Amino acid sequence: MSIGIIIGNRDFFPDSLVEKARTEIIDVFAKLNLKPILVDSNETKLGGVETFREAQKCAELFKAHREEITGVLVLLPNFGDEKGVADTLKLAGLNVPVLIQAYPDDLNKMNVVNRRDSWCGKISVCNNLYQYGIKYTLTNQHVSLPSSETFQKDLLDFVAVCRVVKGVKNVRIGAIGARPGAFNTVRYSEKILQRNGITVTTFDLSEILGRANKLASDDAKVKQHLESINAYAPKGRTPNEAMLQIARLDVVLKEIMEENVLDATAIQCWTSLQQNYGCNVCTSMSIMSENMLPSACEVDVTGTLTMYAMQLASGSPSALVDWNNNYADDENKCVLFHCGNWAKSFLPDIEISNAPILGTTVGVENTYGALDGRTPAMPLTYGRISTDDPKGIIKAYIGEGELTNDPLNTFGNRAVAQIPDLQGLMKYVCRNGFEHHVVMNASKTASILEEALGNYMGWEVYKH
Repeated sequence: MSIGIIIGNRDFFPDSLVEKARTEIIDVFAKLNLKPILVDSNETKLGGVETFREAQKCAELFKAHREEITGVLVLLPNFGDEKGVADTLKLAGLNVPVLIQAYPDDLNKMNVVNRRDSWCGKISVCNNLYQYGIKYTLTNQHVSLPSSETFQKDLLDFVAVCRVVKGVKNVRIGAIGARPGAFNTVRYSEKILQRNGITVTTFDLSEILGRANKLASDDAKVKQHLESINAYAPKGRTPNEAMLQIARLDVVLKEIMEENVLDATAIQCWTSLQQNYGCNVCTSMSIMSENMLPSACEVDVTGTLTMYAMQLASGSPSALVDWNNNYADDENKCVLFHCGNWAKSFLPDIEISNAPILGTTVGVENTYGALDGRTPAMPLTYGRISTDDPKGIIKAYIGEGELTNDPLNTFGNRAVAQIPDLQGLMKYVCRNGFEHHVVMNASKTASILEEALGNYMGWEVYKH
């Protein structure tokens, strides 16, 4: 990740503070494996930015690296020049997240030679950015040293915010098949998504199934995918013919994603696939999600968008789940469930199986390809992005909890979640017309998502 750096300076403060800040932040970036992009100390005074001329030079550097800069860090080793910082960002026109850092003063060094006044300068910089209409992120502590663990966590969280913003603004989602007629809940607006940089490319399911059916069982690509699937999860009692059908479909889905440069998919799986092709697509969806190409069932496009945003925030796979059942009489626990498309990161006991509920209407023999497995205790970030078409907006809710090891005797992909004030959350979900699908991620990244989606994307975000 490449991050632009602006070191704010104000001439009547000690030069040594700016010189030291430059060295410190370069060391921190090396430690965190980040690439700093900042003006040379010969280009501006000490490599800082104060005057309009210096702002122009820094902005030109940023523009030359426009394609790689994902965010900008503002360092204030002293009060800094508020106009210099704001002018640099305005002239560069990057439209990326901005993190504002300020150094703390040492009580034993409050003399003219060492005093910083960065506490005050940060307020002035933020005031100017607010006036200029430039969005920015604050550190958890008003002032903090770059060498501190507190700041370095802030910086890594900010990098995650940058990943989410850049990724979401450029994501390409494949909607494969028609929305199942019984699932009005997953309706969405392509136009609202497109206004936010999110492209949806649609495919007729019959074309996908037609291509899959034309593949011979001894085709080299089919054999290769069959080997990959067997290596991914035990086949259990799944018949060989069903495994071949899964492999054929897997070949075509991979080709479709590569041909159309897709980052994620939402697939019609209920019930055309089972009736017209004879298997479930869950295993392929699980493999894609595990490989950071999230896939959601029931053509839930905004569901897979949520999966993508969460994996960008955490760096780990996400899973689409149903808010499915109460957990006995515990008001803060519930059962999360799906037929079987979760990434195997959530399923240490993963096995290819069938879908008993769906099998009651299409025949169990046509549902092989679903996964069976129980998710053990792990951290939980949950959430949902939706288009609210009557309001013409994108909205979301997010929160954190825990996945637990509480007993759960059932089938499919399943987990028990413990969430503070779960009843209040369910009231919010129901009153605001959110879907029965939610996304889970094994992380604690709700604050990152709130910052990225609320502050920078400008969406309506509720953090529970």
